[in-house]
Amino acid sequence: MRNHKEKPEAGKDKDSEEMQGKGLNDGSASTSPNNNQKKEDDESDVSSHKSRPLTRSNTDPTTSTVKRMKESFYFKWKKSEDKATSIEEKVNPTFEEYLERQYLFEATQLLIDREKDLFGEITEADAIKAHEEAVKKLAADYEALEKCIEQTVQQSLSLGREEEVSALISAVKAINLEEEQDQLWRQRCQTPPAWRPKKWKEHHDKVLHELVYSRLENPSSPTGDQENQSSIQADVQSMGRQLKEDLQWVVEVVKNCYPPEMDICNFYARQYHQTFSARLKKIADFVLDDKDCSFLLRWVKEFYPGILEKPELASNINTEELGNLLPDELLKPLEEQYLSKQQSDLMIYIDRVLDEAKKEWDQGKEPTRDDGCYASPVAYDVIQFINGFVTSAHITVRDPNKAQKITSNLTDFMQRYKDFHEDIIRQNKPHSKAFIKANLSCVKQFKDFLVEHDLFPEDVRKNCLPVLTEMKQSAHTYLLTPVHKVLKPHYQKLGTSDWLKKNTFKKLLNSTEEELQELQGSSQSSYQELIGQLHQEVTEEYVRRLLKGKIKLKNNKKQKKAYETVKGNAEKLHELFAKTGSKQDWLKEILTKIAEVLKLQDIPAIQMQIVSLGSAYPDLSEEHVSALLKLKTNLSNADMNTITSTVVDILRESYTGGETRKFFSNVKVMSPSFPSCISSCRG
Repeated sequence: MRNHKEKPEAGKDKDSEEMQGKGLNDGSASTSPNNNQKKEDDESDVSSHKSRPLTRSNTDPTTSTVKRMKESFYFKWKKSEDKATSIEEKVNPTFEEYLERQYLFEATQLLIDREKDLFGEITEADAIKAHEEAVKKLAADYEALEKCIEQTVQQSLSLGREEEVSALISAVKAINLEEEQDQLWRQRCQTPPAWRPKKWKEHHDKVLHELVYSRLENPSSPTGDQENQSSIQADVQSMGRQLKEDLQWVVEVVKNCYPPEMDICNFYARQYHQTFSARLKKIADFVLDDKDCSFLLRWVKEFYPGILEKPELASNINTEELGNLLPDELLKPLEEQYLSKQQSDLMIYIDRVLDEAKKEWDQGKEPTRDDGCYASPVAYDVIQFINGFVTSAHITVRDPNKAQKITSNLTDFMQRYKDFHEDIIRQNKPHSKAFIKANLSCVKQFKDFLVEHDLFPEDVRKNCLPVLTEMKQSAHTYLLTPVHKVLKPHYQKLGTSDWLKKNTFKKLLNSTEEELQELQGSSQSSYQELIGQLHQEVTEEYVRRLLKGKIKLKNNKKQKKAYETVKGNAEKLHELFAKTGSKQDWLKEILTKIAEVLKLQDIPAIQMQIVSLGSAYPDLSEEHVSALLKLKTNLSNADMNTITSTVVDILRESYTGGETRKFFSNVKVMSPSFPSCISSCRG
């Protein structure tokens, strides 16, 4: 890569002839000359000028310096308006004396007066006959004054004493006065002097442009840790710091030397913006490595806008008019390279997190416990990385949609995490349950993160959530299958004569309570979901065993006994799971409604109770209704047909669709007499 850094242009100290050349088109501060301002109103008291140095830190002007400067500005402007200078009170100053004391406005006024004497109310012929020595002397004095004003303007960003501030104030007033004189000569019909028009405003703008270029070409600010920076990073940072310090100096100090109509803060801002932009364009033209690309982009999109957004600058500079530092054709490749690198780095970091978890698993280590719960760092660490990378990218590119794209490969990560999860289940090692319980907590964290935070493209969110759902379901199955194996002997007693006579349900409750203790170990929210799943599965198994029809309820007495048993079982089952954290209150309602069907004897009442059950749970099928009615053996086939057909008709007419809880679809029963399904009839 060739050196991107430009050398300063030679010949910056131009003589007066060069200063009279053509001005630049970079934009200039507007001029509003003061009309017919009296000479004595613009003079300052020489005796009041003390050589007090003005300190300037490496970053911002100090509060005391700025305060003193502002007081000095007010004093000088006010004093120049209120009274004549002490130098005029004592003597009639000469041009040389004004120039020596840097009373540039007064010196300019003096030369204009001499110019009027030589080229004023006389004819062109008379002007030619004017004293040649006087004309030559006036031209020489103008040249000396112009050089002095140029030097004063060149010191605008390095004012060290109050005399220098006064000189700049005087120089600005002199420039505006000369602009007035140029305008007056344009309105005359006679031939102007050889030095007209002076175009000092144009020269002023050119000098400041060259001053800004020089300061960014050779910044004086410290560049920080250059040993760990590339040459590009060091140069960009040095220019950026110089720009920041100089603009702060302009709004705090230089602004007070100019009248408001010259809008000097915006003029300087344009010069710095254009110069900085030109330098960065040359850098961006090169093929940059990832670090330089990221550094450059952050300066363009983050650091530079951040400088301009500082209150003291934002209140004085129209930042919207400045535009972007880089055009889109240069900015877009930088953004693409940066985002690609961020995406790659993000995947590297989160893959390392998963690899570390796999390493712990392979070594046979159990996850650590936090407040009695198994904890895995996978979700926390990955979430931190995603949040950090996407937030950083958003700040840098200033576009949330572009920043979200760095998570495009998150679906692949989730699939690898799921494969690891399934491998733990498949191997079924002694520490598998601990890992799965820890994973359940991670799955819950990931799901909440995906749903609650706008850091992902919609397709990533939609693809990741089903993977997490599958992981949760497989974990529940793995952890609950052994529980159902333990409870199976107790399940087999349900819906039998022993269940109705000997209250065998209590043994099921006791065993379930013991297993609930064994299921502990995941986070509280994950544990609640797990026992909620067990609560539903135990209830489903209860209903399935009941609908098998092993018990025959031949009369009202037995049916009432069955009602009391089912209703009591529903209360006890709900009480057990509720105290451990289950939120599935609706399961109690299902058993209660079934119990009501068993108790009722009036056919219309039975019909309405089944309709109530089917309306709440549309996956209730005709097989389920048939199996339930067959428990009531005192019902004739005609009664069962009447009840069933009436229920089907009512539910078909009242079905409105929409999502509902699934329950009966998980309860498999067979009833050859009623092959169709109520829910299918509603389609």
